[in-house]
Amino acid sequence: MSVKAAVLHAPGTNRDREAAWACELAGATPEIVPLGALVARERRLDDYGLVILPGGFSYGDDLGAGKVAALILRTRLGDDLDAFIASGRPVIGICNGFQILVKAGFLPGTRSDGRPTATLSHNARGRFECRWVTLEPVAGTTCAFLDDLAEPILCPVAHGEGRVTFTSDLAGRDAARRGLVALRYAPTPDTDDGYPGNPNGSAGHVAALTNPAGNVLGLMPHPEDHLVPTQHPRFHRGERHGSGLTLFTRAVAYAARR
Repeated sequence: MSVKAAVLHAPGTNRDREAAWACELAGATPEIVPLGALVARERRLDDYGLVILPGGFSYGDDLGAGKVAALILRTRLGDDLDAFIASGRPVIGICNGFQILVKAGFLPGTRSDGRPTATLSHNARGRFECRWVTLEPVAGTTCAFLDDLAEPILCPVAHGEGRVTFTSDLAGRDAARRGLVALRYAPTPDTDDGYPGNPNGSAGHVAALTNPAGNVLGLMPHPEDHLVPTQHPRFHRGERHGSGLTLFTRAVAYAARR
């Protein structure tokens, strides 16, 4: 039976169709599900095997990137998503979806006082970045569908608030020690901050975070923008490596086993 994938849509979301296509190519049956339909109980998270929060500008990012959607997710759907995650089924947040999961407290986790240990802030160079980046696997990550990823992923970023920052250096080291860093930017070696390989100045070149259970993943880059060979920026030169489809096929395969 095909895995049913819920691609959540809020006003301002604009990457839902690409995420749905990625799920379809990966072998899942996607459905674009309005956030309001879940709040109104017209749809139930429990009916799906995979949840994706795609990119865009949910609710116009009027109070900050992903902040309104995060508030709705935590206060109106928090119990449902907690149960979904506790069941072991995968959740992926991309760009704005990553911001939502972090600001709602689902990634990478919270301190004993309930406060988040990380956030996503404005890019270090203070401007919107739109460029292709290389995402390197991280040995020992808890992410259940990226733990043995052998090949880097090549895909674009498009954000102004994507810099992963931790509440302290200790919190950043603890996240790395616990395997909560899932992917890192391949930094440009001849610059102090790794720019432009690390496009936003994220601490430790962190590009993706996961939860301790390894079934929730958030990343700023857009793997759904590199699914077929012709989307490779150097396709005309014969290059074919680094497809973002790998992430989705692994997540769908993991969901099928749950």
